[in-house]
Amino acid sequence: MRETVYLLLIWLGVASALALVLFGWDKLMAKLHRRRVPEAALLGCALLGGSAGAALGMALFRHKTRKPLFRALVPLALCAHGALLALAFLWERRLLPLNIGS
Repeated sequence: MRETVYLLLIWLGVASALALVLFGWDKLMAKLHRRRVPEAALLGCALLGGSAGAALGMALFRHKTRKPLFRALVPLALCAHGALLALAFLWERRLLPLNIGS
């Protein structure tokens, strides 16, 4: 793998770790009746690369699983991030005929 794929993997990994922590923190705060993480922050983190962590957090903590927006956008973002990673891998291996920047 080349630099682009590595950087994308690092970005998705860090964003997913952050999303997982945010979902866990929000669930804990909900149980303690304390100030919560805004839904926009949870969804934003998921959409900006943390979809794997958000999906894991939803399943692990059983959190936000009844919210239609989360049930729709998190899996959709996960598919989009997977497709982006696959495209980056194929492009780095020169298996896609993309001439970006030339």
